[in-house]
Amino acid sequence: MSENMSALPINGPMSESLLGILEILPNPSIGSDACPRRTKVELDLILLAIEAIESGSSEQILELAKELNLDEIVKNRIVLWRMRSTNPMRRAHTRRILTIREAKALSAIGCRLASRLAVPIRQLLLSQQQLSVKQIPPEYNFRLSEYLDRFRAHFRSRMNPRRAKVSIYQDDDKLNELAVSLLSKLLFCTGTLGTQRLWMSLFDGEVK
Repeated sequence: MSENMSALPINGPMSESLLGILEILPNPSIGSDACPRRTKVELDLILLAIEAIESGSSEQILELAKELNLDEIVKNRIVLWRMRSTNPMRRAHTRRILTIREAKALSAIGCRLASRLAVPIRQLLLSQQQLSVKQIPPEYNFRLSEYLDRFRAHFRSRMNPRRAKVSIYQDDDKLNELAVSLLSKLLFCTGTLGTQRLWMSLFDGEVK
């Protein structure tokens, strides 16, 4: 897929400047500045999972936008809400587009937050794997159960149950599966070139 994206070199460490972050992530060849549906959904759910791992993460998103000099794009809480509400699964879904520039900013912020949470993310995944092998319900691990409870609560309070893509997550087991799959995606975001790896994955099957 990378052959279909107008890539710039990504070998060096990511610049903390706005220009550096926007340039280091290649522009996808999708024929539009508007992100496709799957990209909008994935970015919002990744941030939702981060919020379920650590309370107060929504405030950290805005703080990190300033730290990474991305506050020209993610200007305040209202702008952030509007960007995330482009996810068509949301109750407050708007028809506003999510631009490639905005998606790059959210990707960079999400990956930086994931890197800061790398240890608890690994611990949650390890706990889930160990419980699964022993066929023990997640409720028997406090931290994993807490994460799943929070994720389900966040998801159900923010997503529209009338949407077909949301209705499949009515029971707890399905939502737990989604929550665990997002932990794996967050782990994918950590480490060297995590932002670039996530960015490329957001457009799999979308480039022309």
